[in-house]
Amino acid sequence: MSEDVRTSYFVSTPHAQGAWQDDELHMAPVSGLVAAELEAYQPREDFITTRISFDILGKLHAGEVKVVTETVRPGRTIELIQSTVYAQGRAVLVGRTWKVIASDTSKVAKLNDPALPPVEEAEPWDEMSKRWPGGFIKSIEARKFADHTPGHGRVWITTDIDVIEGETPSPFVKLIGLTDTANGVAPIAEPSTDNVFFANVDLTIHFLREPVGTWLGFATSANIGATGGGITSAILYDTHGILGRCEQSQTVRLA
Repeated sequence: MSEDVRTSYFVSTPHAQGAWQDDELHMAPVSGLVAAELEAYQPREDFITTRISFDILGKLHAGEVKVVTETVRPGRTIELIQSTVYAQGRAVLVGRTWKVIASDTSKVAKLNDPALPPVEEAEPWDEMSKRWPGGFIKSIEARKFADHTPGHGRVWITTDIDVIEGETPSPFVKLIGLTDTANGVAPIAEPSTDNVFFANVDLTIHFLREPVGTWLGFATSANIGATGGGITSAILYDTHGILGRCEQSQTVRLA
């Protein structure tokens, strides 16, 4: 590891297993791993993260992965950082993070998105693990609200599994490591009965502030077009309220 480039190696566990193929990793823990590397790379307490965007370049192979993190655009008030994940000798994911200088903007702060009721008002929900296979989904604890329907889901999720074994994750790492599940919270189509594949090819998260707590809330909206594309959008919440938004674009294929 040089001063300007951080390189780390990891080996996946069954808790990171994906939902579409047995020998691949779920995007959620991979993005959490990138978040952990971002947090460890040249930390600046006077900066906040405003966006992380992930592009999946290839199959997220289980086993050994390498994460390389470096600054693309340095600055005193704005900076852009890039993390690249390698598996089996190939770049399989690229994440880009915008960070900006923190400041007091409470005088003009206003939130227009609807609030999500607290975790305590939601009911236990095990449909995620029944619908989706894979070790990662099995590690999820989920709770839903009564108005949860296909295409429109309101849920809270968490997990007891750490992103990196033996290291207690910060809320930033933990909640980013859960966000990709938005694509499977309230799908329009059922993979098994409809014989449809709708994996997301990217994940973009915009933040209003730094995350807190261990529970991540979603208010999701899913759409599938008629020509092979789909979009899952979600408002994100933590225990302090609205956290930000995320978007995922899908490749939709019928068997």
